[in-house]
Amino acid sequence: MATKTETQTILTTEGLAERYQVPLATIYTWNSQGTGPRRIKIGKHVRYRMADILEWEEGNLER
Repeated sequence: MATKTETQTILTTEGLAERYQVPLATIYTWNSQGTGPRRIKIGKHVRYRMADILEWEEGNLER
């Protein structure tokens, strides 16, 4: 389970791509299709809250 400090972490698009070891284009595709983790748009900048990333990961677990 993630600690409170970990869930308050914010990642950039590049940081998210690094976390999943996928090309940046994959993250852009997820964003355009609405299939990736929830994101925050601040002007032209996109950021991802770790709490939303972890929630998305849990929702994508397969057995």
